[in-house]
Amino acid sequence: MQPALTVGALLQNRYRIVRLLGQGGFGRTYLTKDQGRFDEECVIKEFMPPGGSDRFSSKAAQLFQREAEILYQISHPQIPQFRASFEQDQRLFLVQDHIEGLTYREILQQRPGQAFSETEIRAFLGQLLPVLLHIHDRGIIHRDISPDNIILRRSDQKPVLIDFGVVKEVVTRLQTGTTSVQATTVGKAGYAPSEQLQSGRAYPSSDLYALAVTVLVLMTGKEPHELFDDGSLSWNWRPFSQVSDQLAAVLDKALSYRPSDRYQSAGEMMQALRGETAVANPPQAAMPKATNLPISEMRTVAVGRPVATMGTTGRTATPASPSKTRVVTSPKRQETLDNPLVLVALFLGATILAGVGGWAVVNYVLKPAPPDVSQNEVQPLPFPEDLEEQTDQPETQQPEPLDPPDDGPTDFTTALGLDVGDQQTVEGDIKRGETVNYQIDGKAGQTLQATIEGEGVVFSVLDAEGNELRDARQILDWEGEFPEDGLYTLQVQTTRGTDQGAFELGVALARAVGDGADGGDDDEQPTDADPSENEETTNEGDQPPADDNGDGEDVQEQVSTQRVQFSDGETGTVLANEVGPGRVQRYVVNAQQGQIITVKIAQASGPVTFDVSFPGGEPIADAEGVLYWNSYLPLGGDYAIDVKSGSTSEFKLDVQIVGQGTESP
Repeated sequence: MQPALTVGALLQNRYRIVRLLGQGGFGRTYLTKDQGRFDEECVIKEFMPPGGSDRFSSKAAQLFQREAEILYQISHPQIPQFRASFEQDQRLFLVQDHIEGLTYREILQQRPGQAFSETEIRAFLGQLLPVLLHIHDRGIIHRDISPDNIILRRSDQKPVLIDFGVVKEVVTRLQTGTTSVQATTVGKAGYAPSEQLQSGRAYPSSDLYALAVTVLVLMTGKEPHELFDDGSLSWNWRPFSQVSDQLAAVLDKALSYRPSDRYQSAGEMMQALRGETAVANPPQAAMPKATNLPISEMRTVAVGRPVATMGTTGRTATPASPSKTRVVTSPKRQETLDNPLVLVALFLGATILAGVGGWAVVNYVLKPAPPDVSQNEVQPLPFPEDLEEQTDQPETQQPEPLDPPDDGPTDFTTALGLDVGDQQTVEGDIKRGETVNYQIDGKAGQTLQATIEGEGVVFSVLDAEGNELRDARQILDWEGEFPEDGLYTLQVQTTRGTDQGAFELGVALARAVGDGADGGDDDEQPTDADPSENEETTNEGDQPPADDNGDGEDVQEQVSTQRVQFSDGETGTVLANEVGPGRVQRYVVNAQQGQIITVKIAQASGPVTFDVSFPGGEPIADAEGVLYWNSYLPLGGDYAIDVKSGSTSEFKLDVQIVGQGTESP
């Protein structure tokens, strides 16, 4: 088997390898930059040749390219776009979009003991079922749905379906040296239904079964084998989760052992969730369908090829049944048609229907067209819970974000009429994905003080261009001067993992410190120093304020360093300490390339934030002055986490590292 590609390697004179994301039995996954698209990040999957050899046969490569063309035709905003496939150096590669975010498996691991609620599950299904309907309508079965293969996209907080099993099925056939259309077994034990694991057959109902198992795992926090009774071949999950009977009945039907007892389409399951159809259908005697193909003949696995019919062998459609129906006649009906009065009545009825139909057509043509809602975007289906409390927004200075539609991020903006010397407190509610903006017309040199209280809510301070001010990103407390005249924004958002919360934001605007001795709020710091000095420079003859590290010897922060060690079998730990002005607590964590690290302030008595640096000391741009940080690690080595605070504060820091990494060269 050929070794993994090295960082910096160039494929097709276009794709430059950034790091290895993972490796498994089917191949390797790399994060790359596409130089043909202005260094846009993308993912490249490399597939392993059969039997540990170094190359695929030419026939196998042709089959791979044909299947890749089918995947290329999939276009949906919640499916990574397949961009290209190619062969280089006896290796097969598939290129697709890179999705930034966490898998639902990682999300579940980060909230132990806090399973998904029914509201979250309904929103999850409402956003994912239209995706399955889209691919099933094109004859494509995913075959590998699980929490590991669904990513919550960071940009819009929508679930994205990744790692299609059709690719793995093709590679399995290539690895076994079989290019025939015989089905192969692909799918995760516990998630894939019996027909898929035992015979390799998969149907739309197979994906719905795997989706329902995924929901059980998210709702209970337990693995499938803990919920499935092998003796009765049934799922015993209800004691571990409290949901409505309607949702429970929908899940039970999707989890039926026999494919024919499940929902036969994602659309049918969506209707059942909305309560539009009966959830449980009584069993009926099997009857042949003369005009519809057996569902097992839908294109699955290798798209475009027929799959063997499910059920008993030897069942074939014959024209005998329809021919018997046609030879049966009714003498009474013939005699009725011979009656002249009946013929006259039929003629009058047809005339009336034609007149009504013509009026309806003209009325429809002349009726104004309804407004175009959305032509290109697949919208999640709304559920009753999402519409219960929706009200029109009041026109007031104080935004009250009340239950907006869950179609994507929502912004609320209002202006605060704040003058020098004013103090104001605003209250509000916020949900995940929402942003509440408070705008202040500031002058250069004026001092803004802002604090926020509320569980899982932070704010940032932005200038007129939308850039964050120094040390003003995702904070709980901030005080600083406006660098220039302009419109400044206090942007309130929820932290990751918070669904909704109430907050209280206090703001005060003070005169520039150097404008006079009667500064009011500027007298909080008991010092006789000249307050007009810039924070980054120091006059040797002046005494700086207590918070300002302006003294010659006090410029260097006092850094206490502690190396973090995890207990055996543990993937994380919680650290407690105290920091304050001029005192930094540094934690050194050793991690491997490709692992996933999560750092967050779990508890704090004051405005505590942290910075993270790469091995070697280079600061990480998106991990400065934050309360929460999660990332794939591009390098292996010692990462430094510096915890800071503008006032003496106690804190608890939660550090978690998961995934299998590789040693950096």
